[in-house]
Amino acid sequence: MHVLLIEDDALVASGIQAGLTVYDFVVDHVATLAEARSAMEAVTSDVVILDRGLPDGDGLALLEAWRRAGVDTPVLILTARDAVSDRIEGLHVGADDYLVKPFDLDELVARLQALLRRAAGRSQALIEHGPLSLDPVSREVSVAGRPVNLSRRELVLLEAFLQAPRSILSASQLKDSLYGLNEEVESNALNVHIHHLRRKLGSGVIETLRGLGYRLGPPVAVAPPHRRGAERP
Repeated sequence: MHVLLIEDDALVASGIQAGLTVYDFVVDHVATLAEARSAMEAVTSDVVILDRGLPDGDGLALLEAWRRAGVDTPVLILTARDAVSDRIEGLHVGADDYLVKPFDLDELVARLQALLRRAAGRSQALIEHGPLSLDPVSREVSVAGRPVNLSRRELVLLEAFLQAPRSILSASQLKDSLYGLNEEVESNALNVHIHHLRRKLGSGVIETLRGLGYRLGPPVAVAPPHRRGAERP
């Protein structure tokens, strides 16, 4: 899943990026409001981590503008401002969660996963689709109780479909879930990952809608694994 991190402290941002990558998040980091505006136009983010004290203004001004424009991407404010009035202001402007620095990385991850769960309309952490299940915390996938080994990008791609089971996802959206803004992406990379998922989980697990994109197939299309896939790198 793609995270847009808006944070002007390079050391804090580096630590967050390294930590979230361990949990298979794809993180793009920007340090100013201007860069954040450009990034939101260039990439589809699943969740935003927003600092308030940025070099060119208060992050709340950006959040307020986004909400007025109809941007409903979940936003977690991460800031050193710990007054109750600051928290209330942030939530009233449109933040979905508020975490004060210094913070524990595991708590940040748990809050991000909760935001994604609520955005997908789920009440529990485990994601199930017929016999297919994915645990976002342990990063384990199984079909009918049998574990399936997926590469990191295959798992991230599957999670993107499971988080939006009724949505048609464009190739651009799916690539944003898999790669950062500055990563080189081969033209056939997405097709390769989809091919591998179909081989491991059943040919109908992902449907192709020509000219539109891709969609998670019906639960009955998921097939029990007959062989183990590639180990995660």
